[in-house]
Amino acid sequence: MTQTESFKGKVLTAEQMLLGEGPACDPFTGSLYWFDILGKTLCELDPEGGHLTQHALPFLGSVLAVIDDKRQLIASDKGLFLRDSATGTLSPYAAIEDKPQNRSNDGRMHPSGALWIGTMSRTAETGAGAIYHVAGTTVTKLFEGVSIPNGICFSPDGSVGYFNDSKVNHMMRVDLDPQTGLPVSTPTVFIDQSARQSVIDGSVVDLDGTIWNANWDGGAVDRYAPDGRHIERYTVPMRRPTCPAFYGKAFDRLAVTSCWEGLTDEERAVDALAGVTFDLGVTVRGKPEPLFKL
Repeated sequence: MTQTESFKGKVLTAEQMLLGEGPACDPFTGSLYWFDILGKTLCELDPEGGHLTQHALPFLGSVLAVIDDKRQLIASDKGLFLRDSATGTLSPYAAIEDKPQNRSNDGRMHPSGALWIGTMSRTAETGAGAIYHVAGTTVTKLFEGVSIPNGICFSPDGSVGYFNDSKVNHMMRVDLDPQTGLPVSTPTVFIDQSARQSVIDGSVVDLDGTIWNANWDGGAVDRYAPDGRHIERYTVPMRRPTCPAFYGKAFDRLAVTSCWEGLTDEERAVDALAGVTFDLGVTVRGKPEPLFKL
C-alpha cells in the first residue's frame, strides 16, 4: 500500500541552482558533486564539513562519472571530457553527437563500466535528442527521437535499464546484457504518468532494486518496487526536485537536487527553497556508482 511521508530531511547547501542536476558521490573522497547545468557550474560538497566549492565550467555539464582516485568523466553540450579531480583541468575525451543545437542531460553509470547519456535540444524541441551508450571511446546510439531524456538508471545486477522521456512521461523498462549495458530487448512502458501534470525526472536504484524517482513539479520523491508498484511518496519542500543520488560513508543517505528553471518571480517567492540540494532524511540501502572504464 502506498504511503505518503512528510519531509524529515535537511538542506545540504543554501545555494540555489537554476537547473540543479546530475548528483554523484565520489567513493574515493566522499565528496558529493552536482551541476547547475544552465549556470555552467560544477558543485563539490564535503558532506562532513559542509564546505561547498563551485567550479566554473566552459560548457553546460550535466553528468559526472568517477574513473579512479585522480580522474572523472564529464558529459556536456561540447562532448565528453576528462577532469583532473585535484586541479579541475579538463581535456577532451570523445564526441557524443554532431548536433550543436543539443546539449547533454540525464545519465548514469551501468555496472559494466559503460555510461548511458541522454541529449536534448537546448529549447526542448520534440524528438531532437537521443540516448547513447559510451564504452571507452565507443559511442553507440541506443534510442532516438527523445525530447527530454531523464530517469536513466539500472538494476543492481545490470540486467535491466530504465529511462524516461519527460515529454511523454512514461518510465520505460528494457532488458540489458549485464556484461555490456547494451539492450537485448525492445523497451516497454513500466510506469505511466502521462495523465499527471508532474513529471518523472531523475532516478536511482538501490540494492533492493527499488527505484527512487524525483517527481518534478510534484514536490516529491517517489519509491517504486521492481515490479512497478508505487511503494512510498516523500513530500519535499520545493516543487521541482530533479535527481537523487546515494552518498555518505555507507551510501545510506539520499541527496536530491532541485531547480527553479521556469518559475516566475512570484512562484519563486512562494517556493523559497527552489534550487537547493537536500538530504531526503531517510536511511536507504544505497551503493556507490560504478566506475567508468576507459
